[in-house]
Amino acid sequence: MSSSLPGPPSAVGPSGAENKLPSKPPAPVLNFPNSPIPKNPLGEGRYIKTAAALIIGDEILNGNTLDRNSNYFARFCFENGIELQRIEVIADDELEIIEASRRMVQKYDFVITSGGIGPTHDDITYASLAKSFGQELKYHDETLVRMEEASRHRTWIAQQSEEQRTARKRMALFPEAGEVLFVASDIWVPVVRLEGKLCIFPGIPSLFQKLLDNLKPFLPLPSEDARPFRLQVFTPLPESSIAPFLTALQNRVKPENIRIGSYPLLQPGAHIALIGLDRERVKELGLEVEKELQGRILSAEETEAMTKTKRQ
Repeated sequence: MSSSLPGPPSAVGPSGAENKLPSKPPAPVLNFPNSPIPKNPLGEGRYIKTAAALIIGDEILNGNTLDRNSNYFARFCFENGIELQRIEVIADDELEIIEASRRMVQKYDFVITSGGIGPTHDDITYASLAKSFGQELKYHDETLVRMEEASRHRTWIAQQSEEQRTARKRMALFPEAGEVLFVASDIWVPVVRLEGKLCIFPGIPSLFQKLLDNLKPFLPLPSEDARPFRLQVFTPLPESSIAPFLTALQNRVKPENIRIGSYPLLQPGAHIALIGLDRERVKELGLEVEKELQGRILSAEETEAMTKTKRQ
């Protein structure tokens, strides 16, 4: 028996000669202009201090889809000196979206939503947020133009019915007073910002991540010296053995706004995280923890590798 596998039927003709498959039109190279940087939406001299994430989707709650976006947003906030104070996951439900978005915008400086902005019946995020903030929905012309340009190589679009084309256009039907921010030159999807605080993102992780990273110039972020420093220490001791020392240490440094966290490992041992704005003071405490708990301060490379492992 031959170990080789036959090619697809369309690739080999009756005589054994290879037939050429019809080639697909190449995807266009997109280079859209980005939006100009607007004025600080929080007011001159103010910057983002607190944040919240609203993850929207039945598929998250029923376990069909793994939420990666809240974790990515949490790391984005930490790296940029923003205190992420809340993450909520809610259903594709209009009343829940309205209640949660109003509450979060009132309480936090920066709010993101993820999910529910596609063309199907359960994609109700834009419409629900429009109601939440007393706005009508309106097609955004520039988004429609970019959508068409990005999709012109897809031959199936020309075969769509009017109803299907209308469903597709829903992805450009935004709350009329929203800021439409084009932040990536190779993506037609914008970030829509409401009330100067709430930014609407797609749920697809690759799109979410790229749009969030490219949104940075449009956000009033804290200065470098207002961003926390995190130091990790490994100890081979079990958590029960290190608990009294860590409790005393946290009580001692609480007035300095330094936080101590402990994260157990499957094998004996734990990682201790020290987080604070004063880099030198955190390093000093790291040496103390290293000494008292028979530990070892982890390098930046080890910490990054550990973080990547946790994401998997």
